[in-house]
Amino acid sequence: MNLDRAIAGLETAALVSRSRREFLRDAAGLAVGSAVLQASPLIRAESARKKRKVVVVTFGGGARDQETFAPEGQENIPHMLDDMAPQSSFFTHVKNQGILGHYVATASLATGVYETLNNFASVAPEHPTVFEYFRKELKRPSSDAWVVAPSNGFHRIGESGFRGFGPGQGARVILPKRLLGLASAGGRTDLEHLLHDNYETPLYTPALAGGEVELQQLETILKLSVSDFASHARTLSSPDELSLYIAKRLMREEAPSLLWITMHDIDVAHSGAYSLYIEGIRRTDRLCAELWKAIETEPEYAGNTTMFVLPDFGRDSDLDAGGNGFQHHRTGDPASRTTWMMVLGAGARRGVVYDTPIQSIDLVPSIGAMMGFSSSQSNGKLIQDLV
Repeated sequence: MNLDRAIAGLETAALVSRSRREFLRDAAGLAVGSAVLQASPLIRAESARKKRKVVVVTFGGGARDQETFAPEGQENIPHMLDDMAPQSSFFTHVKNQGILGHYVATASLATGVYETLNNFASVAPEHPTVFEYFRKELKRPSSDAWVVAPSNGFHRIGESGFRGFGPGQGARVILPKRLLGLASAGGRTDLEHLLHDNYETPLYTPALAGGEVELQQLETILKLSVSDFASHARTLSSPDELSLYIAKRLMREEAPSLLWITMHDIDVAHSGAYSLYIEGIRRTDRLCAELWKAIETEPEYAGNTTMFVLPDFGRDSDLDAGGNGFQHHRTGDPASRTTWMMVLGAGARRGVVYDTPIQSIDLVPSIGAMMGFSSSQSNGKLIQDLV
């Protein structure tokens, strides 16, 4: 019975992938990857690698096809569909075979290993992160790798506890909600909509020390006063808008070569409000397009940056009796495990769709090949259509 269910799951995942491929081919005019014969555009010259920048955007909780890349969902993603997909290499069949929790899934994406840590524990990833590989092998400073994280629970995502890597070797992590909470302490009643820390377990908000040091980051790194930061935040409507604002400041002031941004608005689906879930998808679509526009216009990034956009996983199918549809991601069915990835910019073929199955942990070794470092502890494989 378990074997039959596994086979059925594989068949369903393949159907989802082919459906995405056909829709993207018809709606966005993308070519099928197997029909492309030219060599990979990845430039292997050492001088090009030194200039290469990578920006990774992940969606906390993801979104299902029927609200995005299926015909009935296309109105929710006009920017990705009309503007970004035609410029991208689009991978329709990305499988997450790990634990479907946001922190642990993000840690798996960042290490190239399916991590097994407690999703709600304040612990570092067990295996070296992409940031540690990048900095150690290429001898890059801490200012060259940054993570913009969605909640306090992600504060240890930047570096692992793995011997030989670990403390001081990873990315610097910035928590926009944490900064805003510190900047507005004592007068934040009009900012509560930006400070919600975790949609899945609202009572989980780890206590963090070092507030004064973090506030100093505003002025010394982001070139923002505390009052100006809080004032601008009042013009924003969601936490992800705040994260994008911080990311764009980092790009302008620090120009890190490796920048990782995790968006989280879509995960409001856990509240059970379908309208808020759709609103989160539409906002994420717009913010991804804004980030890509910033990459194309910032002098340090234009022309030499690869942008990866992918969900950490999906959400449950309406047909699975063990789940709650769009609201959760607990069943492990194909809808919650089979996602996609969009790759734009340097090293990506424009307007090509691939439905060869890959895994989410393949991201780390592929970034390594692009930037010129190895990922010795990763279990992922190179995505050959990129490298």
